[in-house]
Amino acid sequence: MASRDLFLQGALSVSCRDSEASGWDLGPKNPELGNVVCVMPGFLSVVGCRIIPQKVGPLWIQEGQVMWSPVFEIICGFDGTTGFFLHGRDREGSCLYPGFVMGTEKICNVLRLEVEPMREKSSCNEIEIETSSKVCKTQGDHEGRVPFWKLAFSDRKNLLGLVTRHVALHVVEPLSGRLFPNRKDDEVMLLERRTMLLKMHKFGRNWKHMNLEEDEQLCYNPLQVDINEMWENLGDEIDEMDEMDEREYLREVIPKKSFSSFIRNGIKHILGKSSSSTNTPPSSSEIRHMNRQSFLSSGETFGLSLKASYAEMSSYQEWPIMPVNHFSLYKLPMKNHIGNQEYAGLWGGAFGWPPRNCAEDEPGEALFLLMLTYGESEEDSERVLIGMKILEGNGYAQRPNGSAMFVINIDTPSFEPFPFDADGRVFEHSYKGEGITEGYGFRYPGSKPGSLFVISNDLIAFVWLDTKTVITLQRLNLEKILKKGLGSCVTPLPPTNNFTYMKRSYSNVFDKSSTSTFFSE
Repeated sequence: MASRDLFLQGALSVSCRDSEASGWDLGPKNPELGNVVCVMPGFLSVVGCRIIPQKVGPLWIQEGQVMWSPVFEIICGFDGTTGFFLHGRDREGSCLYPGFVMGTEKICNVLRLEVEPMREKSSCNEIEIETSSKVCKTQGDHEGRVPFWKLAFSDRKNLLGLVTRHVALHVVEPLSGRLFPNRKDDEVMLLERRTMLLKMHKFGRNWKHMNLEEDEQLCYNPLQVDINEMWENLGDEIDEMDEMDEREYLREVIPKKSFSSFIRNGIKHILGKSSSSTNTPPSSSEIRHMNRQSFLSSGETFGLSLKASYAEMSSYQEWPIMPVNHFSLYKLPMKNHIGNQEYAGLWGGAFGWPPRNCAEDEPGEALFLLMLTYGESEEDSERVLIGMKILEGNGYAQRPNGSAMFVINIDTPSFEPFPFDADGRVFEHSYKGEGITEGYGFRYPGSKPGSLFVISNDLIAFVWLDTKTVITLQRLNLEKILKKGLGSCVTPLPPTNNFTYMKRSYSNVFDKSSTSTFFSE
């Protein structure tokens, strides 16, 4: 993976290279409130951290705490092999879910959480090598095997749930605590933590009683689930899901048949030319059953895997169009402020003026994260600056993710006066533009004139001229904020939901009232 990138759940922005990683991501079904994951270097590791919707003062983020939650870690062993840990929790507390890093591509825009079939060998290393080579040969079928991502959503969800329940390791400090060295004396603790992680990845639940120097033959592959257990645990539940999926399929497909197709099939039936029962194409539930059987028969055991790959994706104004029901994070390209694009990049802030620190007894304002990018206007091809919203800190979503909070004609100066007391600040530039306005709850947003005021290259404010509403933004470096220890770590969600929660999230899933529902599903 690469450094300083963003991933989205359903859409994301991260670059992948050999040795480093950093960025942010959002969630699968395009959650409306926001689901940003920052992928960046940790302590001899790569760490994915979710930035949680929250309330802050306009510049409070500069000195205060940003709430975040761990999503995953990739660690490197002493022999150069890589291990993967998914973060999450169950009813008893925080957990780590060990797995493998599979088929990493140098240029990637998708991170997939999958279940990987494996063949038993004499040691853990041999299993990893065989599985990795299997995945690297092709991202699709291997000797006719149906890949995980082609299984029905209910099958993928059940398989991930079964594997994570089997490999879950309950953890306490320091395993669930600090991921970055904030002080010099942190390195001792983090070295100890890394040793613990390596032992957990090698020995599973018995890690406390083992040494890394133990004979490789003692490794009993604790990261993998026996296939017989899968059949036993999934049988009845899958049959019920197949019946529901079949009914859903019929509702979707039958109404779409054309009238001519209906007449043609009727004539064939009258003339006795309809296909015999032996030639009847399989139903959707039969196809799902065959795919599932093909997948489960391709391995003797199964483990959790993280795959970094490249996929052709469409986008709307830089916002990736995200597939539904995929346990994936998608890359949102990061823009650097270089040359004549000095305002490009990630900005954060809140509505209100003047910029101030938020007192502890004040509720604060919703934190907004915006990605500023440059483009051309459709009408006259003028250069414009677009402020795209990627996270909103309200308790309930108002403005859709991927929408332009404002569009600025960056080469057209504005002569409108700043409508508030400047509080001694000097404005370097101001530009004409338009800002988003509500339309049926922002379902069909409009726009109204406004101006962008530049206080410095790291502090800007956009003002809607008619209402005098202002949003104040500062340039953000989330990696720097988290590594300085300015973040407040929040308990993660249950494992698969913590990677990508598979719902359109109009409310904050990290609220107590929301997170409790994950255990009742």
